[in-house]
Amino acid sequence: MNPLQPSAPDADASAPAVLDAAALQRLQALDPSGENRVVERVLRAFEGSLERMLGQASAAQASGDHATVRHVAHTLKSSSASVGALRLSQHCSEIEHRLRRDESAGVEASLHGLQSEGWRVLAAVRRMLAP
Repeated sequence: MNPLQPSAPDADASAPAVLDAAALQRLQALDPSGENRVVERVLRAFEGSLERMLGQASAAQASGDHATVRHVAHTLKSSSASVGALRLSQHCSEIEHRLRRDESAGVEASLHGLQSEGWRVLAAVRRMLAP
């Protein structure tokens, strides 16, 4: 088994995977031999930026800094989709859309979803990268 394959959900076998296997396979197809460790390198870069961005989003949320929240959401939207964190990408898209239209209603719930899913994704990435 490839150590960089997404692990099965721990609690509920019917729960969707945190990381989409097809997205990870697309990354792996860029380096079929694994010689360049593309998947590992991408996941390590994503791990660092995700943790930093979750902290920024939390601080910005606490201070009411919607510009920073929107920037974090925009930045994480595509990077999370590229590693298969599709629910995280969706939360980011919702936040970006609401803030672009100056619709504050629902932003708090979407931010909670971003934080919650972001930490789930971070844990899944760390499990994949663990030796």
